Amino acid sequence: MVSVSGNLIIPAINHLIATETWASTRLRPFSGQLARIQAQPFQLDLAVRSDGLFEAREPINQTPAVTIILPDDAAGKMIAGGTAAVFSAARISGSADFAEAIAFVFRNLRWDAEADLAGVFGDIAAHRGAQAVQSFLIWQKSALINAAQNIKEYLSEESGSVVSQREISAFSTQIKTLRDDLARMEKRIAKL
Repeated sequence: MVSVSGNLIIPAINHLIATETWASTRLRPFSGQLARIQAQPFQLDLAVRSDGLFEAREPINQTPAVTIILPDDAAGKMIAGGTAAVFSAARISGSADFAEAIAFVFRNLRWDAEADLAGVFGDIAAHRGAQAVQSFLIWQKSALINAAQNIKEYLSEESGSVVSQREISAFSTQIKTLRDDLARMEKRIAKL
């Protein structure tokens, strides 16, 4: 397991927590406790500060109160469904209260990119930029869905590599008809 420096990750998480007062309030009772997050092959050790934010901690100093092991496909799930999808599939062990608090915070944190951009570029530019990014993401998702449908159609209709749903339904109907015909024939044979 490779220990990851929190120099990039922790400030980003703390920025999100600082914008949501409920999150730091939720974490404050666990001040000083260590949480270990593992996502193959990386490991990140975080300690809760007295203000409810996180700081990096070396794993040698203390054993974690909570260990969160993310699934191998965590990156894909984060892209597709956000942190809620990742934490619903994570294995969590250790202090139940602390684990529930961390999971709740990570499931419900939302980045308000528009508010951050507004501080730099102004409200109008930030709003338009956020709309442009949202439109781009919707377009990318639509393009991905269309590409998947095209691949599915090619494999089932043109190449014949995969059996189409229509062929499976027709085969199923033929099996049912054959079963009924066989049952009728068995009855006729039994009468003879």
